[in-house]
Amino acid sequence: MPQPPVYLDHAATTPVRPEVLDAMLPYLGSETFGNPSSAHRFGRAARAGVERARQQVAEALGGGAEPGQVVFTSGGTEADNLAVIGPALAVRKRDGAMAVVVSAVEHKAVLAAAHAVAELGGREIILPVTRQGIVQMDALDEALIHQPAVVSIMWVNNETGVIQPIQEIGHRCESAGVPFHTDAVQALGKIEIDVRRAGCSLLTISGHKIGAPKGIGALVVRDADMVEPIIHGGSQQAGVRPGTENVPGIIGLGLAVELAAAEQADEAARLGMLRDALVGHLRSAVSDIVVVGDGGPMAPHVLNVLIPGTDSEAMIMHLDLAGVAVSTGSACTTGAVEPSHVHTAMGISAEQAVTAIRFSLGHESSSDDIVRAADVVPGCVAKVRKLSGALGAGVARG
Repeated sequence: MPQPPVYLDHAATTPVRPEVLDAMLPYLGSETFGNPSSAHRFGRAARAGVERARQQVAEALGGGAEPGQVVFTSGGTEADNLAVIGPALAVRKRDGAMAVVVSAVEHKAVLAAAHAVAELGGREIILPVTRQGIVQMDALDEALIHQPAVVSIMWVNNETGVIQPIQEIGHRCESAGVPFHTDAVQALGKIEIDVRRAGCSLLTISGHKIGAPKGIGALVVRDADMVEPIIHGGSQQAGVRPGTENVPGIIGLGLAVELAAAEQADEAARLGMLRDALVGHLRSAVSDIVVVGDGGPMAPHVLNVLIPGTDSEAMIMHLDLAGVAVSTGSACTTGAVEPSHVHTAMGISAEQAVTAIRFSLGHESSSDDIVRAADVVPGCVAKVRKLSGALGAGVARG
């Protein structure tokens, strides 16, 4: 009987945890289906579930956030947009300059939001990073002189796993009187999070990265006056994010965040050991492999490697056929492999960047998964290199 495939793409999404699904089911059926804005018993029961989830999220973030500061969204992308565009609109309302500061290695949700601010007549300032992917602090200090509406720097990079010095960034922003947002989507459950110690005014999380369903996330807004809504409607969530709440998703997010925080220390240690084992296996089998961000502060669950002589799309397909699911650090656009903006910002050449593969571990990952992945990678590398060599020779002859 064939073995089930190995899933090593948890940074993309995770399966819903059974206990999370069990908690959601009453809110999906006929038991607690009410609209949380309704005054009758059905609405009150739904509202109680939503408020309990707010408490769970606030407590899981180190106690640095109040339940009333947790704003539920449709996911990380919406939360990032609200965190970047919302402060810019609030500043414009006060006749201020609509400038936003982001790093060159941000998730596309943040970069696109910064572009949107520029299209609205504001200014986007993009900070460079070092070769290890860390924000250059002198560039941050220079940007803070302009008193931007917000600075947005992600805590853990989704492609490379590089950890930014969030406390230092938060301190600099706080000293300059500038709101600071961090996208903590890949940090939650993997490293310790404390909103107050981080010095951030705004913080994004997403459910489907930690065993909750897709389509639910949250933005911690420590001061509602600093954010203008980007969705308009009713008075739900103090008007910061109007619209009828996704009650089942919120229930799932609340429990998933609680579990992720409770398990964080043990899970980080376990995943770190698995990641280190995978690195060791890969380096033994493929001598010229390059670990992106190696030697710097790294989250325990993400491993991004460059494999010379290959291309990432071909590697992903061969690994998938061999029963191992991973992802690429590059985006496939109109049929051509393009280098990731993250790798480009880190000074990695386009030729190297299109060889990137991301392995990402999660709650379900096991040592057997690591062994099976390590067993098939060398064969896939050999096949792709042989194919690349043959194609190159054909082009040369042509």
